[in-house]
Amino acid sequence: MHSEFFGTLPDGTPVHRWTLERAGVRVRVLTYGGIVQSVEVPDRDGVRADVVLGFPDLDGYLTHTGPYFGALVGRYANRIAGGRFLLDGLTCHLAQNNPPNSLHGGERGFDKRVWDAEPVDHGLRLTRVSPHGEEGFPGRLEVSVTYTVDEAGALGIAYEAVTDAPTVVNLTNHTYWNLAGTGNAGGHELRLDASRLTPVDADLIPTGALDAVDGTRFDFRAARKVGAGYDHNFVLDKGLTETAVEVAELYDPPSGRTLTVATTEPGLQLYTAEHLSDPFAPGDGVALETQHFPDSPNRPQFPSTELRPGGVYRSRTVYGFGVRGQ
Repeated sequence: MHSEFFGTLPDGTPVHRWTLERAGVRVRVLTYGGIVQSVEVPDRDGVRADVVLGFPDLDGYLTHTGPYFGALVGRYANRIAGGRFLLDGLTCHLAQNNPPNSLHGGERGFDKRVWDAEPVDHGLRLTRVSPHGEEGFPGRLEVSVTYTVDEAGALGIAYEAVTDAPTVVNLTNHTYWNLAGTGNAGGHELRLDASRLTPVDADLIPTGALDAVDGTRFDFRAARKVGAGYDHNFVLDKGLTETAVEVAELYDPPSGRTLTVATTEPGLQLYTAEHLSDPFAPGDGVALETQHFPDSPNRPQFPSTELRPGGVYRSRTVYGFGVRGQ
């Protein structure tokens, strides 16, 4: 594992890139936004390719901010309706950066911050303090995110946070996967262990219902082509768990590459990236964002995203890589 200078932000802040390599898998992570810049894995013939969407230089990420390429997302991944929520009788007002809602932490969320970095066994720990009031969120939040590559080459992302005042936390990683390494990812096959989803209104805010996927285009319980037109939160059958449980597999038949997703989280956002633009094209990647549900601070029937002093937010997701024969 090693680090190298990657570029400088307009304000002069340096950005570094760390490389983690083990079991034939090479992962590169930036201190800017905790971005997973690249993940190189072999196909069934042993040929390695980068299976995530990213850019070769810092300018690419500074120019193309909207899609959150590979980024660490917080304080609150996904949408909060109207950019506001009520906590202990206090209304918290957030940026409506996805009008009329707040999305992925606001105008300058965790994806646009430079994190402190230190090496750990077979990995990298990123840390930062999000001050009280940052992007409208209450409480001083101390956050650490640890990226590791295990002996099997799986990429683990472990999140941890503590606060000095009641707040809400929902962290994820926004990597777009393309197991072919190029072209459109709509032909990938997906299995997803979710019998329900949270249907949304015209602004992509959950209605509060939990709809069954039976007989709909949302049923991925048996593997089938991903296709297009998804930006939805699925309710994972296994629920919220203390340890990461496998919930999904993505497969690219031509290359044989597979991606498994295991998580402690109760939800997963499937996003088929129809909004991508140059240098990428719509559908070039598939995002599988492990999370609590969108708009949970305004939906008491959903699993809670509240974090209080004395408590510890913990979340873990593991991306495993493999191949299948012809």
